[in-house]
Amino acid sequence: MKQSETVRGETRISCPPSAASTRILGIDPGLASSGWGIVEYRNNRLYHIAHGCIETGPDLVRGERLLLIGRALREVIAAYKPVLASMETLYFARNVSSALPVAEARGVLSMVLAEQGIALREFTPNAIKQAVVGESRASKSQVQDMLRLILGLKEIPRPDHAADALGAAVCAAHAEGPVKTA
Repeated sequence: MKQSETVRGETRISCPPSAASTRILGIDPGLASSGWGIVEYRNNRLYHIAHGCIETGPDLVRGERLLLIGRALREVIAAYKPVLASMETLYFARNVSSALPVAEARGVLSMVLAEQGIALREFTPNAIKQAVVGESRASKSQVQDMLRLILGLKEIPRPDHAADALGAAVCAAHAEGPVKTA
């Protein structure tokens, strides 16, 4: 039975996973905001289950922020019981120093997944865009709009980090086998 609840402006559909389904957790790592999204691959279709962000404030020391990220991911895993996870590979744009906190958050997230026995698939940003839009150079707005269509959402998923996480989850679902949209 599906139940709907609204948390921080996000609608979450909760339904227990069935034996013939695969729950996939997508993650967009970050120190200030780590996006997460859960999709379910069931009967050759993708269904949106939930999405949101783990946010930490700059007033905390880095170690405390990383601890909060790990605790929050454990809560997401306990609530939605994914069996597979997907994360964008780390890439360095122009500023290597800004990538270091992301790498640390990524390490904590990867550790929690390993601790929980959840396999992690990693994809490049271009591979995720290709899986969602069909074009590896798609814009962020194209990806968000296509996620809305693929997952049958009324609006594009927000915030951006949560949308990116849903994209990673959709990419993993496509990599696991043929997928039809909801």
